[in-house]
Amino acid sequence: MQKIGILGGGQLGRMLLQASANYPVETFLMENDPGCPAAHLCHHFVEGDITKYEDVYNFGKGLDAMTIEIESVNEEALLQLEEMGVRVYPRPSALSTIKNKILQKQFYLEYDIPTGSFYVTENQSELHHHAGFFPALHKIAKGGYDGRGVVAMNSPADIDLGFDEPALLEKKIDIRKEISIIIAVNDSGEMAVYPPVEMIFDPILNMLNYQLSPAQLEEKILWKIEAIATRVVKNLQSPGIFAVEMFIDQDKNIWVNETAPRVHNSGHHTIEANYSSQFDMLWRIMLGYPLGNTKHIMPAAMVNVVGAIGYYGPARLVGLDAVLGIENVFVHLYGKKITKPGRKMGHVTILSNDRQELVHISHTIKQLLQVISE
Repeated sequence: MQKIGILGGGQLGRMLLQASANYPVETFLMENDPGCPAAHLCHHFVEGDITKYEDVYNFGKGLDAMTIEIESVNEEALLQLEEMGVRVYPRPSALSTIKNKILQKQFYLEYDIPTGSFYVTENQSELHHHAGFFPALHKIAKGGYDGRGVVAMNSPADIDLGFDEPALLEKKIDIRKEISIIIAVNDSGEMAVYPPVEMIFDPILNMLNYQLSPAQLEEKILWKIEAIATRVVKNLQSPGIFAVEMFIDQDKNIWVNETAPRVHNSGHHTIEANYSSQFDMLWRIMLGYPLGNTKHIMPAAMVNVVGAIGYYGPARLVGLDAVLGIENVFVHLYGKKITKPGRKMGHVTILSNDRQELVHISHTIKQLLQVISE
């Protein structure tokens, strides 16, 4: 029985461990909080800091393979473990490229992948040299996540909001649609591509509100999206699961925004909506089984359940009974005890062959289901 380790025990680790029940595997989890959402689902829990070399190295040296649920893992330790024969998903080289937004953008340029115009800024004062580039977004190079580490700059008056450390200044794109497409790659380089999803974002929290799958796209645009995403993943030269996020502008041009080297929020619907979920697919890759079927069972919507604005402290869920009474709705709660505005507390998947019904129920659930505090 193979020994597989997961670095990070949040909601992604939780869902990944839930999917492991279908396979003969011994699971190991490392997280700094023994009360994290995934801790009770693994065979072996190890308390440790995923950003520290010694902790990651000691955790992984007896394992057959490892994966991550967040990019902030110490990649130097992963590289050492890979050299010792531990299979790492994604490879440390791919993780190093992706976790630094500056290196990620330079990677896109190197491999002729369309991406928005940008400047690299080493500190806040350099923003004064690019005042004519606004409106733009300032994105911190390392550590940004779920809308954090991103500042909108509409005029030079916003420069003081920028980061005083290495960051990207990206030209704003006039977005028509935001798309994510998930691609699975095994150790032999074979790929499986999931249908792309359309993401609708919360303008206040700057994070995903809900999404629809499959995205409504013209056939030529669909082909182009698949081709660009495949080029991104192929050139990363790593097995694993990758989510490539893209913009379609008003002129129907396609631009790669970011890539995630792991299971991703935009693939949560695949648990119910696709024959092989993104979580099942990653286990297949790590254990050496054939790639799964990425086709839809039914079209789906996925709604993020996040902490309501203005509430901090012990979480209390309001409206669950009403949501559970809706047909073809599947609620996933992440087991987080403390809420704060915008914190991901769960998600809800909706299945329907009627796209308008998916949109309507998504809005209904956003109104009904609230996470507040005691």
